[in-house]
Amino acid sequence: DFLCISLVNGFLQLRYNLGDKTVILQTFQKIQANGNTWHSLKAGRAGNEGYLDLDGINVTQKASPGMNALDTHTDFFVGGVSSLDLVNSMAVENEPMGFTGCIREIVINNRELKLTVTDPKDGANVGDCDGTVCGYTVCKNNGTCQVENSGFSCSCPQEWIGSTCEQSIHCSQNRCGSQALCIPQPTSFSYICACALGWSGKYCDSKIKFFIAKFVGNSYIKYTDPYYGKRDLQYSRISLNFTTDQTEGLIAWMGKGEDEDNDFLAIGLANGTLKIVINLGERISVPLIHSKYSTCCDERWHFVTVVQNQTCIKVYLDEELILFEDIDPQRKYTALNYGGICYFGGFEIGRKVNIVTTGLFQKEFIGKIKDVVLFQDSKKIQLMKAEGYNVYNGNQGN
Repeated sequence: DFLCISLVNGFLQLRYNLGDKTVILQTFQKIQANGNTWHSLKAGRAGNEGYLDLDGINVTQKASPGMNALDTHTDFFVGGVSSLDLVNSMAVENEPMGFTGCIREIVINNRELKLTVTDPKDGANVGDCDGTVCGYTVCKNNGTCQVENSGFSCSCPQEWIGSTCEQSIHCSQNRCGSQALCIPQPTSFSYICACALGWSGKYCDSKIKFFIAKFVGNSYIKYTDPYYGKRDLQYSRISLNFTTDQTEGLIAWMGKGEDEDNDFLAIGLANGTLKIVINLGERISVPLIHSKYSTCCDERWHFVTVVQNQTCIKVYLDEELILFEDIDPQRKYTALNYGGICYFGGFEIGRKVNIVTTGLFQKEFIGKIKDVVLFQDSKKIQLMKAEGYNVYNGNQGN
């Protein structure tokens, strides 16, 4: 499998192969080699449907039957490769050669690659394209950079301060406590504090303990499984109790959630109904629709268990089997390689649930979760000892 973007006779090409055939897209307009104009390029694929957008003009290759996941196990190369042997003969039109020019702002699956001296794994014959200490992102939040004898300085927009315009004026004298995040509220000329796990209060200065986690929106817990290296990933299991009055929400996500090809097992709500989704290597959505359990948003506690036995999925709701399905009788992928990461309630602040899950779930969970058990472990997960924000004590009133 491969995905490659290249310049061919002045035109940009996108080529990708998901294991069955090579798809080629090419821009309509030609890039003039004057070296003075920056161009905006967006390229990628949704399943096996590709798109290529140059300066707002889009080319799309409609999907046809075939494979729809990109399985790559090599490093990501920008501008060239360490060895021409790494380039598939179908990935380029002519003999492969390195790119000459400037590249910036590379974003892969909503995450920007840092093209610095220290961040990449390796590289050669790459220099500073700007030529000054003022790179395009030196000054944050639309600040203006000026070159000075001692380096540079930033002229900041009205609502930002700091040497690189990195801090909101609304958070400049915030009272947020230990490990809390200050979130500016420009419309009210104020801020709110997002409390780290184990803290509460307006300024996150009150220490708390809990066994029941209360999610209030913009909340999440990220748990790292210490036994991941010893797990038999062909036989996974997760169980938990939840209660909510919301009809939508992501309850649990076993997986890294970094890009669309990461394995995952997810539990959530859609239209008031429990929804289970699993990806063992090819994205396979398994929505649960059961007339007897048309709603799970009745503010009662519900006990859900999901068991993965290779490609067979069992779902129990309140100890009754409500789903039993073999999602891939061919047994092409049989292990849940979830990376030892489990999210509860949502993802890190700033990462939208509908974007990370590519629309499988629409919003974060609002409600309570307790008694989380992974695999056949004898002990429940201690949610308080994980990473998280905006999660509070749900013990009262239960």
